[in-house]
Amino acid sequence: MSTKKKSLLHRFLIWRYRNITNKNFILILSVLIGVLAGLVSVLLKNSTHLIQAVLESDLISWQNSLYFIIPVIGLLIVYLFTKFVFKRDIEAAIPLILHALSKRNGVIASIHGYLPLILAPITVGFGGSVGLLGPAVSSGSSISSSISTLFHMNSKTRILLIGCAAAGAISAVFKSPLAGLVFAVEVFSLDLTLTSLLPLLLASVSSIITSYLFLGDEVLFRFNVIEKFELTNIPFYIILGIGTAIASIYFTKMYFQIFKFFNRFSKKIYKLLIGGIAIGIMLYFIPPLYGEGLGFINNLLRGDHITALGTTPFDDFTNNIWVVIGLLFGITIFKAIAMTTTFAAGGYGGIFIPTMVMGSALGNVVAKVINNLGFGVQLSESNFTLLGMAGLIAGVLHAPLTSIFLIAEITSSYELFVPLMITSAISFIISKNSIDYTIYTRELSEKGELITHNKDETVLTLLKIDPIIETNFATIYPHNTLKELLHNAVAKSSRNIFPVINETEELIGIVLLDDIRDIMFDTSLYETTTVEMLMKQTPDIIRYEKDSVKRVMKKFQDTGAWNLPVVKDKKYYGFISKSKLLTAYRRKLINFTR
Repeated sequence: MSTKKKSLLHRFLIWRYRNITNKNFILILSVLIGVLAGLVSVLLKNSTHLIQAVLESDLISWQNSLYFIIPVIGLLIVYLFTKFVFKRDIEAAIPLILHALSKRNGVIASIHGYLPLILAPITVGFGGSVGLLGPAVSSGSSISSSISTLFHMNSKTRILLIGCAAAGAISAVFKSPLAGLVFAVEVFSLDLTLTSLLPLLLASVSSIITSYLFLGDEVLFRFNVIEKFELTNIPFYIILGIGTAIASIYFTKMYFQIFKFFNRFSKKIYKLLIGGIAIGIMLYFIPPLYGEGLGFINNLLRGDHITALGTTPFDDFTNNIWVVIGLLFGITIFKAIAMTTTFAAGGYGGIFIPTMVMGSALGNVVAKVINNLGFGVQLSESNFTLLGMAGLIAGVLHAPLTSIFLIAEITSSYELFVPLMITSAISFIISKNSIDYTIYTRELSEKGELITHNKDETVLTLLKIDPIIETNFATIYPHNTLKELLHNAVAKSSRNIFPVINETEELIGIVLLDDIRDIMFDTSLYETTTVEMLMKQTPDIIRYEKDSVKRVMKKFQDTGAWNLPVVKDKKYYGFISKSKLLTAYRRKLINFTR
């Protein structure tokens, strides 16, 4: 930033501190961030549709056979951008944000503000079976983080404003302000207090207004609920809830299994070629897997499953309803595979809308199966399409409230509220008990770095390990005599613990002052007693690279120790004391709950 710009910013900040309270300034920033999140969502949508329109126009006329090559071209372009232009690996959108919230005080690199705007439209526009919502949230969050840093907002405010960006992105895409607000609270584990509620609402509303300005009253889904809730249909909602829970578990496990398979290939170009060809084959047999799949959902909501399925090698058999059911179930199965393959092959996008596509197909399948079993039951296939989407969102993302409010707002009706609650609750409970993490949270959860709604755990997650490590301990060697121990360590240190290290600085034990009090004045032992004879093993050690503060706290709890040594790069580094850890925890808790 130039000196002139710095001077202008400095003067503005002084004026702001004098004339605008911090609370009101946060509200102003939330509106600004909402507008920017809305613009990001519009830009992503329009640029993606432009690419798709060019590919489907007379300019480049292509048939199903070219499905094999189009995804490879898209992935290759993304690969070239990341390798030669951005020169960095792609990071998944929501996990990147969650890591920034837990370990970086909400600081997100500015490159993530524009990287999604380029890579996501290319991936989706060329047939990658992923969504645009994750990139919209990622881009908006990065912009929000940069704005917070520019205006010197503290970490707590920065995290809140990132939540505003997420709420704004959801609101702009779906025209659903409540769902956006709830998503930010559920997925980012924000506290829903009066302090956070108003900024989230303002961001959602300003984002929707921005979307209306550029897109008019255009919405992703147009559907009015005609058939109302009937008590006799509750068993079928329960069946759908169980079905979406099983599909959610399948979705999550398949995601990690496919990544595990692709990780066998050391070179990215191999992943690209294998993934691109695999996607092409799937698109040839199941065209609705192309891109996000929003048209597929809309066709199902209109009851037009033939148009939804598109042109397939099985067109001659689609007059048989069971063939249609089989093809729709195939979309349920293969959407997860196509989406994950796109990611693993180097594509960029989100999982939210693919989750909805998979859920819509499953919900429609369940309704069609029940309607055609000859029981005399006639369920609304459109309603079950919506309920299936809600069930998958609740199960895959562990976000049941988001799923309920999103579908309720999409339909502009609360007629389905009870079925939504039944389906979403069952799906969430079963999937949550089967898999404690989501696609977003697995890595952070395993490291103990995931922010949750549990304040205790969140505070421990937000604590940094470096400030609580003490390094002013006198080190000794096993061959040192008692005399050397006393003269070189005890006499020159205010500590009562002395780490014993070898020639390569590896920790091999400790000597406690309490253990040598009885002999420290016996001069006859000065030359005959060595540190090796006096040292003992530590109850446990803290590994700097692996142990989070939460794990450190558990080690203190399990061992009953008051001091534990820290090892960094296999070498002795320092000690953490329980008293200092608890003091840091208390201070963080006070700041967090203000």
